[in-house]
Amino acid sequence: MELRPAGSARPPLDAVLDAMRVVAIPTRTRFRGVTVREAALFDAPLGASEFSPFPEYGDAEAAAWLAAALDFGWREQPALRRERIAVNATVPAVPAAAVPGILARFPGCRTAKVKVAERGQTLAEDAARVGAVRAALGPDALIRIDANGGWTVAEALAALEALAPVGLDYAEQPCADVPGLAAVRLGLRARGIPVRIAADESVRKAEDPLAVARAGAADLLVVKAQPLGGIGRALGIVAEAGLPVVVSSALDTSVGIAMGLRLAAALPDGALAGACGLGTAALLAGDVVADPLLPVDGAIAVRRPALDPERLERHRARPEREAWWRERVRRAYARLPA
Repeated sequence: MELRPAGSARPPLDAVLDAMRVVAIPTRTRFRGVTVREAALFDAPLGASEFSPFPEYGDAEAAAWLAAALDFGWREQPALRRERIAVNATVPAVPAAAVPGILARFPGCRTAKVKVAERGQTLAEDAARVGAVRAALGPDALIRIDANGGWTVAEALAALEALAPVGLDYAEQPCADVPGLAAVRLGLRARGIPVRIAADESVRKAEDPLAVARAGAADLLVVKAQPLGGIGRALGIVAEAGLPVVVSSALDTSVGIAMGLRLAAALPDGALAGACGLGTAALLAGDVVADPLLPVDGAIAVRRPALDPERLERHRARPEREAWWRERVRRAYARLPA
């Protein structure tokens, strides 16, 4: 997997480590098991950049995230095609009663992505949560669900048949692998259930991110700049896949969100499949910039805020966690192409 744009040189490791700060920011609500989001931030020559693979990710996978951070902080980026990006609300796997409070953090958003298939929860709880979103947003809003690969094919078909009457824009990663996605997509068609399939993990965590498109296993792709190795590489994948896309984040700080916004703003006309999942800084109980990238009237302006020293210090990680992240950067850096 080529992680470095052709013709570019990466910065020396010492310069990367000198520019690095590590933060730990609590989440407002438990999100995929995360209650504190850790991230490494770089005060880089071309602007702040972020390296924030989740702690359980291995070094090979983390190397792609580091390639993206170095690309965004030390290299010029593609030209912008748009100045504002429509975003969706993101609803964690909360009780239905908590849904209105979550949606209030995403003012003006008319699309919502709802987490389902959370370990330890039931389909009835998923249905109540999705129903609460529909009740809060009304009949004209778009609702997406995201299972994060948590269902088998049989479970996915049963769940989507049960949830479809609420009205779903698409189901994101209902099964973990490409054959499962293909089987669910065919099964939905056979049952006459008009729910599209979106692939996320089957793109960003795959050795071959184009396999899902070649297999006809998805109707659209969810792409994230960090795990795909940077904006340029993500744009190349989108071009080769030939499918519409939604740009999303991975519970990033506003610095990582800025990278995602830049990717969404650089996509060719017609490539975006609706609102993007880039409003997730609203799920954090703090940030590292003075002017966070949060939704206003359902969209976020494409900009790149600077790191705020006071907020970096306020959310500074414990010394042992900072040491852990610095060692992780060293290992990931060693895996980048020479």
